[in-house]
Amino acid sequence: MDSYKKLDLGVQKWLHRQGWQNLREIQSKALQPILDGDRDVIISASTAAGKTEAFFLPACSKITDQEHGFGILYVSPLKALINDQFRRLESLCKILDMKATPWHGDVSQSVKKKAEKDPSGILLITPESLESLLIRKLGWVSEAFGNLKYICIDEFHTFIDSERGIQLLSLLNRLEHLLGRLNDPIPRVALSATLGKLEKVPLSLRPNQSLPCTTISSNRESSQIRVQVKGFINPANIDKDELMTPVVHAMCQDIYDLCRGSSHLVFSNSRRLTESISAKLADMSEQNGVPNEFFPHHGSLAKELREDLESRLQREMKPTTAICTSTLELGIDIGKVDSVVQVEVPHSVSSLQQRLGRSGRRENPSTIRMFIPESELTINSDIVDRLRLHLVQSLAMIRLRIIDKWCEPADSGKMHLSTLLHQILALISQWGSIRADQLYSLLCEQGPFQNISVSEFKELLIGMNEKMLIQQLGSKELVLGWEGERVVNSYTFYAVFQTPEEYRVITGSKNLGTIPFHNPVIVDQPIIFAGRRWRVKDIDEKRKVILVDPLAGGKPPLFSDTNVPFVHDRIRQEMYKIYQTGDYRIGEGARKIDFADANARELFLEGLDFFNRAELEGKIIYDEGDACYLLPWMGDKIANTLRTLLSNGGFRASISRGVITILNASSEEVKSYLWEVANGPLPNETELAESLTWGVKLQNKYDEYIPLPLLSVGYGKATFNPQGTRNWILTNLSPDS
Repeated sequence: MDSYKKLDLGVQKWLHRQGWQNLREIQSKALQPILDGDRDVIISASTAAGKTEAFFLPACSKITDQEHGFGILYVSPLKALINDQFRRLESLCKILDMKATPWHGDVSQSVKKKAEKDPSGILLITPESLESLLIRKLGWVSEAFGNLKYICIDEFHTFIDSERGIQLLSLLNRLEHLLGRLNDPIPRVALSATLGKLEKVPLSLRPNQSLPCTTISSNRESSQIRVQVKGFINPANIDKDELMTPVVHAMCQDIYDLCRGSSHLVFSNSRRLTESISAKLADMSEQNGVPNEFFPHHGSLAKELREDLESRLQREMKPTTAICTSTLELGIDIGKVDSVVQVEVPHSVSSLQQRLGRSGRRENPSTIRMFIPESELTINSDIVDRLRLHLVQSLAMIRLRIIDKWCEPADSGKMHLSTLLHQILALISQWGSIRADQLYSLLCEQGPFQNISVSEFKELLIGMNEKMLIQQLGSKELVLGWEGERVVNSYTFYAVFQTPEEYRVITGSKNLGTIPFHNPVIVDQPIIFAGRRWRVKDIDEKRKVILVDPLAGGKPPLFSDTNVPFVHDRIRQEMYKIYQTGDYRIGEGARKIDFADANARELFLEGLDFFNRAELEGKIIYDEGDACYLLPWMGDKIANTLRTLLSNGGFRASISRGVITILNASSEEVKSYLWEVANGPLPNETELAESLTWGVKLQNKYDEYIPLPLLSVGYGKATFNPQGTRNWILTNLSPDS
C-alpha cells in the first residue's frame, strides 16, 4: 500500500475505483524508476501482467500539472492497439482531467485539429504518423512536444531488428534533435512480453546509450500453461496449390468441435489460409443449421470488420472464434479467450510465446493447441517428410519456451540500408536541405545506424545522387532530386515496409477490405474474402475497385505474406537433442508430461525411426541414391552459408527446413570440398552475397536504389555466417570423422 502514496491523488482515486488493493509486482518495481524520469526503462512481463499500467500510472502522475504540450508520447505498432489503449485510458484521464489523443490514418481530421489547437496530455501514435508529422508539421511538433516527459513504446519486441523498428529509433532521435534534447534525452519506456537476452535489449532501445537503462521483469508466470500438439496427415498426390486439402478439412473439423460454443483465437501463418479456414468453418455452421461464430481477422480486411470482431470478443456476450494472422498476436484487449490454436509451425518461439499469452487471462491457465500437418509417406518422400521436421520443430519450440523460457535474441549485425536511404530522404524533406556530415551525425553517430561506416555512407549518397534521389548544391547541402521528390510525395512513403498497390473489395455499399494489385482476379471469378464466398461482378480499373456479390465456391486471393524470420541455431539444436534422446516430453518433478496427441506421437515415432535407421546421430551427411543430404542441425544463417558455398563449388544444392540436398554427389565429395574450403580463405559475407543475382538481394522496400556493391554487403550480413560455418565444418567434417 505504501507505493500508492507515491502516485498522484487522482491516480490513487482511480485505483480505488478499480477495486485494486495494491499494485502488482511489475507495477511496484517500475514505479520509482519511472517517477524519477532520469533513465530509460524496459518492462518485460507476461501478457496481462499489468505492464501498461506499470508505465501509465507513474507517468500520468508526473504530468498531471503540465498544462501545455504533450507530456507522454505513446508509440504502438498497430492502429487497433492505439484505439484499444485510448479506450482503456478514458476513465483514468477523466479523473485526472487529462486529454488522450489517438493519431493515425483512421482518426478523423476533427480529432487531430482539436489536438493541434491545444496539444496536451497523451498522444498515441504509429511510427508512420510520427514520420508524417516530422515532415509535414515540423513547427507544430517543435512546440507541441516541447514539454515531453516520456516516450513509451508498446510491444517493443515487434520493433527490434526490423526495418520499422529502426525507423522508429531514428524518428525518436530526430525528435530529440528537433527539441534540442540530444544532450538531455527524453526517457524511453519499452513494454513487451517477449524479449530474448534482456541484458542486450537496452542497445536496441537507445543505440547511443546516452541514458542509463533499468530493466524490470516479473519473477513469475501469470498462469499455468496447457499445451497440446495435434498431428495431421495430408494424403499424397494432393495439389500443392489447393488450399482446401483433406488435412485442412480435418483441421477445420477439429477447430469446429473444440471451439464452437466458447471464445478462441486460431492463428495461421498467412492471410490466404486464414480466409480458407474461416470460410470452411462458416460453411460447417450453415450446414449444421447454427449461427456462425467463426470470423477472419487480418490486415487486408476493412477496419470496420476488424473492429466489429474485436468488439464482439471484448463484450464476451456471444461465443466467438477469430481466425487470424499476427494482427491479434499483440496486446489488444480482447477480453477472455478460452484457448489459442496455432495452425502449422509458428514462425518463431517469440511468436509462439506471444500467442500463448493471449489466453489464460484472469488467473486461468494459458492453453494452446498446435495443429501440425505432415505429408503421407511414399517411396518418393523426401528426407524432410521422413524425419517429420515440421512436427519436431514445433516440439522443440514448445520445449524452449516452457523449459528454458527462451526466445530469439536480436540480430544486431544488420545494416538496414533500405531504411537508412528512407531516413536520408525523410530528413532532407523535413529540413528542405541538409549537409552530408549532419546526416551522418544524426543517423549513424547519434542514431540507430551505427553499423554504417563513413565510407559506406558516402557510397550510398553517391548512388542516391546517380539515381536522382538527391542532389548537392554549391553550398554542399543536399536536396531532393526529381526521383527523390517522386518517392517522398508518394502516399506510401511514410512506411518503410512494402505497401503494394491494392484494389478495394466492395459489396453493395459495404467496404470489405483490399487485395493486392498483382492478384489475378477476373469478372465472374468466385473468390473467398472476409470469411465468405463471392462472385466478382465487375472490376473498375480506374477507381481500383472490385465489386462482388454473394456466391458459393471460390478460392481466397493471393496475398503478400512475407518476412518469415530465420530459424535460430538453438531451435535446430533442440530438434537434434529430441532425436538423440528419442524424447520430447517435458519433465515435471519425477514424471514426464506428454503433450502430443496419438497422431502426433505416431508421426514423431516415424521420424525417430527414420533418424535411427539412417544412423543420423553423429552422422552429418546421409547418402541415398544419386544424392546426399547435409544435416548441420544449425540455424538458417549457417545453412544458407553451406548451401551457397556448395553452389559456388559447382554442386547442385538446395535447402529446405535446414536440410541441404546435393544432387549427383557423394558424401565424401561434399565433405572433402567443405573441409578444403574451411581450411582456406573462406569467402566473407559480402563475397557470398556477390555470387547471387541482384533480384535475390531485393528484400526491402528501397533496395532497388542501393548501389549493388553496398547491397551485397547488407544482404551478406543479414543472411550468412561464414565464421560460424567454418567452426561447424572444422568440428563436424574432419577427414577422420
